[in-house]
Amino acid sequence: MSSLFESTYNPDVLSCIANLSNDEVFTPPELANKMLDLLPQEIWSDPNATFLDPACKSGVFLREIAKRLITGLVSEYPDLNERLEHIYKKQVFGMAITELTSLLSRRSLYCSKYPNSKYSVVRFNEPQGRIDYRQLEHTWEAGRCKYCGVPKAVYDRADGLESYAYEFIHLTNLEEVFKVKFDVIIGNPPYQMNDGGGNGSSAMPIYHHFINQAKKLNPRYLCMIVPAKWQSGGKGLDSFRDTMLHDRRIKEMVTYSDSRDCFQGVDIAGGVSYFLWQRDYDGLCKSTFIENGEMMTSERKLDEYSIYIASDKAIHVIRTIQQRATSYYDGIVWSRKPFGIGAGCESHKGNLKLRYRGGLTAVSSDEVTSGLEMVDQWKVIVSKAAAEHAGQSDKNGQRKMLTVIEVLPPRTVCSETYLVVDAFDSQREAENLADYLRTKFARYLIWQATPTQNISKSCFMFLPVVDLSKKPVDSDLYTYFGLDEASVNEIEAKMKPILQVGDSGAN
Repeated sequence: MSSLFESTYNPDVLSCIANLSNDEVFTPPELANKMLDLLPQEIWSDPNATFLDPACKSGVFLREIAKRLITGLVSEYPDLNERLEHIYKKQVFGMAITELTSLLSRRSLYCSKYPNSKYSVVRFNEPQGRIDYRQLEHTWEAGRCKYCGVPKAVYDRADGLESYAYEFIHLTNLEEVFKVKFDVIIGNPPYQMNDGGGNGSSAMPIYHHFINQAKKLNPRYLCMIVPAKWQSGGKGLDSFRDTMLHDRRIKEMVTYSDSRDCFQGVDIAGGVSYFLWQRDYDGLCKSTFIENGEMMTSERKLDEYSIYIASDKAIHVIRTIQQRATSYYDGIVWSRKPFGIGAGCESHKGNLKLRYRGGLTAVSSDEVTSGLEMVDQWKVIVSKAAAEHAGQSDKNGQRKMLTVIEVLPPRTVCSETYLVVDAFDSQREAENLADYLRTKFARYLIWQATPTQNISKSCFMFLPVVDLSKKPVDSDLYTYFGLDEASVNEIEAKMKPILQVGDSGAN
């Protein structure tokens, strides 16, 4: 019988729990420990160090913290029971995001969902132990919660229904919950909430509220894992990104290009990232990027650009190009609704042709409310949606990036489904720009500023303006901008070929 137990794999139950959703992702123990490894080793032998997980789901962070303290405090508290009493009652704290996760977290940490029971590792007088959960309500101002920003129309629910008014970001007196000053705040907060648009398809990020709230508590260390899209995009995250990139207290940043390398089976567009913020640090950030099993690490300033580029290889390409480039296409590309026509327009009458998502139709010039100067020009358009599902590369690690690259003749306009990159009096220049956008060189640079599958004007910030009197091709672009062999190999390896006008063969 003993040989059976010795040979049978007994997995950690917290490695097996299915995620509630892509918004509330459970953290595997292995990942939690990688994040804990960023903290200084001596903290695990400090009996006065205090820890908070402000978004408990499975309780994995608190459990792994307790395990480390149990080992690290042996000399301070030789008696195991005394050590456990001290750790569980004075050092390890949590706030659960739902009643269900509060029970799960207590079960993980105390071995009992009710830590005032005889089954708890340490007996408490109160049933919640040091993992708090309370049903809060949103505070509505002008139709939205003043704390998290969610719409009242969606989350003003009947009593008894989950409101998702997460405790950590809906209290102004957090210090009063535990009456403890925290040295370490660490966790994996909820990522987003329904914003009320598109039949539930429109979502707004909320993880940045957890990070901002944690900073207000001024811990010695802050470590959280969140979607990496904040680094270069995300709805309403411009101010947050600017603050983060200029914060020299961020000591380490670890980014995974594919979220599935962290969370099995969870596909988060743009990957995921965790960081260590250290209150008393002021210096360069140790940047680590993990892609297809390859790890790249360097030390650099986070605010080198207005967005954060995690890949050292991409940074090298961009820096090299900038030595020769004089202007970029983000200053040329037209903003949303270049002709003032929405995506759903399917008119069949009018004196102009309209390119919309269903193909070609007709539209009246009276419906064109912007971009009037382009109507009689040759226009180059691209789709606003990238080719890759959820922003991920294919099984070979390559991507196409742009699904539609077309030249529209005079008297043809487009709906907001497309972006107008530029417009010309000359058909030849328009065709050459379209061919430029088909190059791997151009699409690679657009990709670097595209955090998800949505392409916008800002995604062209690294794409240099080039001479369009002749057809641009990759080999000439590599030579003109002085890219070394490693940079050329990086671009060639990451981008799928797209057939150019005049070429022959399969795509």
